[in-house]
Amino acid sequence: MFSSIRSVSRIYPALRQAVFLHKSTEIPNVYIQSRSIFLTQKCAKSKDRKKEQKKPGKVEINEDVLREHVKYDALLGQMQKAIENLKEEYIKNISLRSSTGALEELKVRVDGKDHKLQELGQIIRKNPQVIVINLSGFPQTIPAVLATLQKSGMNLNPQQDGTTLFVSVPPVTKEHRENLAKGAKALFIKCRDTIRTAQNDTVKKIKKSGSVSEDVSFSIQHQVVAIGDKFVAEAEKIHEIKHKELLGEKK
Repeated sequence: MFSSIRSVSRIYPALRQAVFLHKSTEIPNVYIQSRSIFLTQKCAKSKDRKKEQKKPGKVEINEDVLREHVKYDALLGQMQKAIENLKEEYIKNISLRSSTGALEELKVRVDGKDHKLQELGQIIRKNPQVIVINLSGFPQTIPAVLATLQKSGMNLNPQQDGTTLFVSVPPVTKEHRENLAKGAKALFIKCRDTIRTAQNDTVKKIKKSGSVSEDVSFSIQHQVVAIGDKFVAEAEKIHEIKHKELLGEKK
């Protein structure tokens, strides 16, 4: 016990005095312990206050100033599009169970153009375990459709019989959940990077422009970063909800 008190007494002169008195006048141990706890709590509160002081204040967004100096609407459009793409990818490609709706929206690239799978063939659910895709109208697209299904991230292994594809609905195993969760994270990272790229490009342009004072430039940069942070936080929330859904965690 005395070794710990000596260690603390090096930091707190008041406690050192208390230890000295304890040795010479037999002050009860409870006084020494109480004094130690008091000083430790005081130090902890001081650290908490320092942390609070370091927290950045809320950045006020001045849309008029931003529109005057940067392509504000285009910036918001880029970031919002990244969010919408993330939501769309999660609905289409990151589902626990394959559904006709999820397959219908899959984009198939044919002759340099993207087509929804439902535009190329008829999609029906034969039974709970099998989805049938009839491509008799566009048989030349079968190789592209097969490749799209296999790369969809839904763990699909389609079987071809003439112009018809049979898609078995994969069981919801732990491995399947974990693979989907990895895919969900990869899509989130892509969304986040898109937002940060738009943000950083705008910041670089305002730095190089030289058309505004240093203070105004600094303010605009902070506002742009704050906007990027807001969209990234939204993407993180979307990913968190999807992650919990895929792994069967409680929300």
